[in-house]
Amino acid sequence: MLSPSLKLSAAWMPLLTPEQRARVEHDSSLQHVLAGAMIERRGEPSSAWLGVISGLIKISVGNADGKMASLTGVPAGGWVGEGSLLKHEQRRYDVVALRDSVIARVPLATFEWLLDHSIPFNRFLLHQLNERVAQFIGKAESDRLHDPDARVARCLAELFNPLLYPGMGMRLAITQEEIGYLARLSRQRVNQALHALEKLGLVHVEYGAVEVLDLLALRRYGV
Repeated sequence: MLSPSLKLSAAWMPLLTPEQRARVEHDSSLQHVLAGAMIERRGEPSSAWLGVISGLIKISVGNADGKMASLTGVPAGGWVGEGSLLKHEQRRYDVVALRDSVIARVPLATFEWLLDHSIPFNRFLLHQLNERVAQFIGKAESDRLHDPDARVARCLAELFNPLLYPGMGMRLAITQEEIGYLARLSRQRVNQALHALEKLGLVHVEYGAVEVLDLLALRRYGV
């Protein structure tokens, strides 16, 4: 059974009836993982919907040669893996903790029960899937067309997406090394990009954290 932390971090919980919330809390569990730990492995069965209660995770893929590509980062408040559950397929990506994290796991059976019994939950998922598609289209564009400064800007904008990660505010505890993992850039190049964005008044860089001052401009940077 889950602690109240799930209620505080899941934007979809208030959409449920008391009966539905009670079942989710009873069926789900919390997983404490250390930085660098594998939360879900590519090729394994998809058995749960994953929510980040605290910490930071990344979604990545790799090949037999050991080459890795980070698809996106997910901060506290984010939920991932609904696509694999809806298609009843194996995970097509690795889910890795970038820092010590707490992960909520909603079992597949409970997830499907919510689909069958809650129209508001279905609408939430529809909006989330639509926003995720837009996010990945933007990332593909950024990787192919934009310089490193714009890639860092887009990476940060993704992490501050109010639809995917509601309630997190405009300040995120994240290191330059972690941004580098997500943007596929060196820590030194991320440092240069952050200072360039800071000079433009888009962000405020702190030790181990970034505060976004102009999210709209950050999203449009390099366009």
